Amino acid sequence: MQCWLCQWLLVKLVPLYKHIADLSGKSDPVLPVPAITVISGGNHAGNNLAIQEIMILPVGACSFEEAMQIGAETYHHLKCIIAEKSGSSGCNVGEDGGFAPNVSSFTKGLDLVKEAIDRAGYNGRIKLALDIAATQFCIGKKYDLDFKAPNKSGQNFKTGEEMIEMYTQLCADYPIVSIEQPFDKDDWEHTKLFSDLRLCQVVGDDLLMSNPKRIERAIHESTCNALLLKINQIGTVTEAIEVVKQANEAHWGVIVSHRSGETEDSFIADLAVGLATRQFKAGAPCRGERLAKYNQLLRIEEELGNQATYAGENWR
Repeated sequence: MQCWLCQWLLVKLVPLYKHIADLSGKSDPVLPVPAITVISGGNHAGNNLAIQEIMILPVGACSFEEAMQIGAETYHHLKCIIAEKSGSSGCNVGEDGGFAPNVSSFTKGLDLVKEAIDRAGYNGRIKLALDIAATQFCIGKKYDLDFKAPNKSGQNFKTGEEMIEMYTQLCADYPIVSIEQPFDKDDWEHTKLFSDLRLCQVVGDDLLMSNPKRIERAIHESTCNALLLKINQIGTVTEAIEVVKQANEAHWGVIVSHRSGETEDSFIADLAVGLATRQFKAGAPCRGERLAKYNQLLRIEEELGNQATYAGENWR
């Protein structure tokens, strides 16, 4: 945080999240539902899984503290399950702290997470989310789900229509409530076709780039229904507040997100509470740069006491 901002907050004698709430016109701070990374793939891990993240959302918790307990317990049950099935080497973690078992199919990864939720005793209290990050394996107008497999014989290419069919089946078979970047950053057509099915929250990451002009187009064309807010994409806090207002006016979901190569700076935790975004993404309950954000949210909830509101089932 810059020195002038520290001095300004000291003059105002308010916490950072409260100052952000004042700037954005929000009256009631809300503790967000964490989208906790449990399995990593894509360019964030050394396995053969094409998608970048499988996440759990503890929407059935009564507080942020309980949400983190549910998330951490499920995460560690998953570690035990992976070790049982593929040995301790499968418990290596990716860049965001999610485990990187050597699975190649979406369903195998989701089945592991489903088993961990069951073993932890949290069935019905956790929903699932996927970050496909499809831009990284889009070749031409097709998607190569085997782009990481060594010595592959015959690439597993899917058209946009086939990807929609796959997502539709996944949403039917698993409690998936959110899919991030399901298509290439410039594949507006298939993103809209999938979003029109209203099967889950469809999150624009590379598609939107936290850019007000791209967000405006997506709102006008009904391309997706949620914004992934990466503050270093848009550049300033003022601009971040404006794009969140854009998303709110369109009745979109908003997820404040970490980035790859994170530090222990916890500013985005205060940002999520101050803007009342209700969704927050900071990786796994593992590694200091991820835990710093979650710990700050725990401190904020403790400070708010009886005034603390956890988004929970109202995560959108």
